[in-house]
Amino acid sequence: MALERRRLGRQGLEVSALGLGCMGMSQSYGAADEAESVATIHRALELGVTFFDTAEVYGPFRNEELLGRALAGRRDSAVIATKFGFRIEDGQSVGLDSRPEHVREVVEASLRRLRTDRIDLLYQHRVDPAVPIEDVVGAMAEQVRQGNVRYLGLSEAGARTLRRAHAVHPISALQSEYSLWERNLEPEIIPLLRELGIGLVPFSPLGRGFLTGAVRRAEEYPETDFRRRDPRFQGANFDANVRAADAVRALAARKGATPGQLALAWLLHRGDDVVPIPGTKRRSYLEENVAAAALSLSPAELAELDAALPPDKVSGPRYDEERMRTVDR
Repeated sequence: MALERRRLGRQGLEVSALGLGCMGMSQSYGAADEAESVATIHRALELGVTFFDTAEVYGPFRNEELLGRALAGRRDSAVIATKFGFRIEDGQSVGLDSRPEHVREVVEASLRRLRTDRIDLLYQHRVDPAVPIEDVVGAMAEQVRQGNVRYLGLSEAGARTLRRAHAVHPISALQSEYSLWERNLEPEIIPLLRELGIGLVPFSPLGRGFLTGAVRRAEEYPETDFRRRDPRFQGANFDANVRAADAVRALAARKGATPGQLALAWLLHRGDDVVPIPGTKRRSYLEENVAAAALSLSPAELAELDAALPPDKVSGPRYDEERMRTVDR
């Protein structure tokens, strides 16, 4: 079965129904393995995945460089999304920076690292309260006019910001956390996206691994692993969340699928304007994820999943207090 194509926004950006989140190839989830990461990107192309997600802050910079090397000679088969919006000093993110002059600088730097002449989808990574969104999108739109960027997106933006941004230049995609595990977009954001014709790109569609069933407590992960600081992996929250995810594992067993495949299939059934980007740095997990696109769920099975993991059943906030402050809600 060929991986279907979906459109993000009304401006014509076409991508595979599942993308590949590349962040973990360079940071956050254990040791890097460049050879396997490059092989995973090549295998993704073979399987029909065209949509690759990176950002300047991943690494920092190393992830864009890795993707650029991996896509050498294959650039025209890929849709590259990258993100800007942090101030990076001495290899560390030290705050937000979406000043228009900074937008110009980071686009030029990302193009060099990615070894390409255009960024297919440029996101503001986090909303910068110090810079009006109209000024940010105006600078991003100038990059479109110059031919350096094709389409624009925002990440973790709230409803008011989305409306203001879209009034300056069409926004093709919102990237935000969304999964069976995290439903915060449903009351307000998803209806607005459909009103404005903006696609949704869910990151962490497997709940940072929780929905795969292969998880450990926060303290069992190394210091460099993002999950060590994730409140949902800590203490009593972890125990409650393991119990909540049991229903996903049970239905997956009945379907002859993995829990992760079931979670991705649920997302793919949320609408043809939804394109999840599960992250992995291994071919075996990539192949498992792509197979989820062939998994059909009945209305009764979708309702069973909705009932199993309603928002009030997941224990703990999705970020610690410091990270939650960067989410524009």
